[in-house]
Amino acid sequence: MTAEPVKHRVRWPVPPQDGYTVDDLFTLPDLPPHTELIDGSLVFVSPQRRFHFLVIDLLVNGLRSCLGPEFSVEREMAVILDKRNGPEPDVSVVRADAVTGLDQTSFQAEDVLLVVEVVSPDSESRDRTTKPLKYALAGIPNYWRVEQDGTNGRPLVHVYELDPMTQSYVHMGVHRDRIKVDKPSAIAIDLSPVEVRP
Repeated sequence: MTAEPVKHRVRWPVPPQDGYTVDDLFTLPDLPPHTELIDGSLVFVSPQRRFHFLVIDLLVNGLRSCLGPEFSVEREMAVILDKRNGPEPDVSVVRADAVTGLDQTSFQAEDVLLVVEVVSPDSESRDRTTKPLKYALAGIPNYWRVEQDGTNGRPLVHVYELDPMTQSYVHMGVHRDRIKVDKPSAIAIDLSPVEVRP
């Protein structure tokens, strides 16, 4: 006699009638790493490609070497925009006085000076439209969107600044080999170390 295989059932969280809140985001058990909350819905992030990891690493290190002690560079930390939106930018620059300790899991939008999203196939729409709109409405002054150049595989960094009158971002330029900007502070990062070999 052989044993019957045990069937494991995946239990997906069932959303409340009005959607999840940021409080739920931090208290629901067993959520996958890097779960985001967009418009009251949980967004699960798929496994990332090597390009994504390398660009995040390069930008985190570059920003930390450029910015002074009044700033803190954070990787993959939730940013609370409002009751139903808690996205997790790939990189954030926050005011250093907003850092409360090693157990901290999020930052308030008013403490964030720059958010960076590295576009992946599963996040194209969110990173190009949904998140920039929400970041701008929350008053985050700077947004960078990083895409992979289709011709040479290198990063293209689209830089945006907030227009406070319209509460929307204005495209300030595209940076290919080096990003050099003066907001939220003087920043210069060489983008060429990202490997383009297969």
